[in-house]
Amino acid sequence: MLAQPLTLPSLPRIAAHLGLLLLGALLGVAGGLAQAAWFPLGLLLALIAAAGLFLGGARATGGRAGAVAPAAGWMISVVLLTSTRPEGDFLFAAGVGSYLFLLGGMAVAVMCATLGWGRQPAGSDARLGK
Repeated sequence: MLAQPLTLPSLPRIAAHLGLLLLGALLGVAGGLAQAAWFPLGLLLALIAAAGLFLGGARATGGRAGAVAPAAGWMISVVLLTSTRPEGDFLFAAGVGSYLFLLGGMAVAVMCATLGWGRQPAGSDARLGK
C-alpha cells in the first residue's frame, strides 16, 4: 500500500475534508465564545469538543488528514478572531482563558494529528511490528 503511486483523492474524500475544514472553523468561533462566557467549564468544553472533532475526523476519513483539516479550519478562524479591527474591537481579550484556549487548542490539534490513523494495512494477514 505504501509503494502505490500517488493519485488524486476522490471527490467524496475532498468534500469530506472541506466539510471538516468548515466544521473546524465553526468550532473555533463557538469555542472562542464559550470559553469567554463560562471561563473554567467553557474552556474545558471547547478543548474537549476540538479534540473530539479532530480525532473524529481522523477516524472518519481513515487518515491523519482528517485531523489536520478541522485543525486548519480551527486555527484560521481563531487567528482571524484574535486580530483587532480598526475600530478597536476584538473577540479575545488578553487574559489567561484566551491564552489557554489558543495554546491548548494548538496542542490538542498537534496531538490529535499525531495520534490519528496512520497508513497501515487493514487485513488480518498484515505483519505489523516485523
